Amino acid sequence: MKVPGAERAVVSPEKVHGYLLSATHPVGRFKAAYFAALGYGPGDWADLRDALLAIVNTEAASPGRATSYGVKYEVRAKLRGPRGRSATLVTVWIVLTGEESPRFVTAFPD
Repeated sequence: MKVPGAERAVVSPEKVHGYLLSATHPVGRFKAAYFAALGYGPGDWADLRDALLAIVNTEAASPGRATSYGVKYEVRAKLRGPRGRSATLVTVWIVLTGEESPRFVTAFPD
């Protein structure tokens, strides 16, 4: 199954450049090192956003748990970085209650 509404998925630019690729974010800095090893730096945030959108639109999802905010989904995929290195990644998406567009929550190594 795919994430419902995947074609309308939303990835906030701040989530990518201010969190996943931020070397100074308290939690994101560890993820930034992971993405840097794949070749993604702060200036590549739009490329990473586009890669995340491609993942949610093409890969199968596992339904996660329902929360008071909505239903979460996990999508595992191989991500190929700008330098040609690849790694398996877990992305998490949420479809908020009353909404139809999934929102990107986080990503981490599988």
